[in-house]
Amino acid sequence: MNIDTTAQAPKIADRAGYQAELDALRIREKAHTHEGDAIAAARRRLPMVEVDAAAKLIGPTGPVTLLEVFEGRRQLIAYFHMWHTGHPAAEQCAGCTFFNSQVRELSYLHARGVTYATLCQGPYEESVRYRDFMGWDVPWYSAAESIDALMAGRGPFMLACYLRQGDRVFETYWTTGRGVEVMDQTYGLLDRTVYGRQEPWEDSPDGWPQITGDYSRTNGRPTAQWSRLEAGRSDDLTGGH
Repeated sequence: MNIDTTAQAPKIADRAGYQAELDALRIREKAHTHEGDAIAAARRRLPMVEVDAAAKLIGPTGPVTLLEVFEGRRQLIAYFHMWHTGHPAAEQCAGCTFFNSQVRELSYLHARGVTYATLCQGPYEESVRYRDFMGWDVPWYSAAESIDALMAGRGPFMLACYLRQGDRVFETYWTTGRGVEVMDQTYGLLDRTVYGRQEPWEDSPDGWPQITGDYSRTNGRPTAQWSRLEAGRSDDLTGGH
């Protein structure tokens, strides 16, 4: 990878000057954190709406209900993964691949009584091959038969939270667009670097490097697919047919 050594960079300061400006910024960072806590508190006080606990999904053992996806826990976080039925892996959603690739360790959610699952908008057999190609081990279901009822015209992708009370299921929160960034750490880490996300919409000083195009896709594929191909995994979603 070639590094551009001509890109603009911040002014140089001594340690004391640098720390003084960072301390001033830290006040704003703490205010931002506190406002996030206040928003989360308001989120916990939202009303909830009942959804069909018997909504049909398809999982590794066949048909299951939305209630069963909870795996006996009290809460469920579900990501509705976009799917292009009949299209090859290279043409699947780069954004959904970006976000789903970063949800890995689920034990900490489980310890709080929360299940995480991907509810794919496409057919199970085809889409689960994509999950396996990517090497993800999150619970994976097809919600294709119930997608209209569960998404209710929202999307095109969505993160939703549910609460189970006995045999009843309630939706307590949903978001889409940039709200889904909570699933990833990449943007949060980039936001702390001097050049940020390097996207044109950001407020950056003149001369800061920018990346044109969507860096969640590289050479025609979702970026994360390349390492899987290099490892020798098959991206055939047809099951050999």
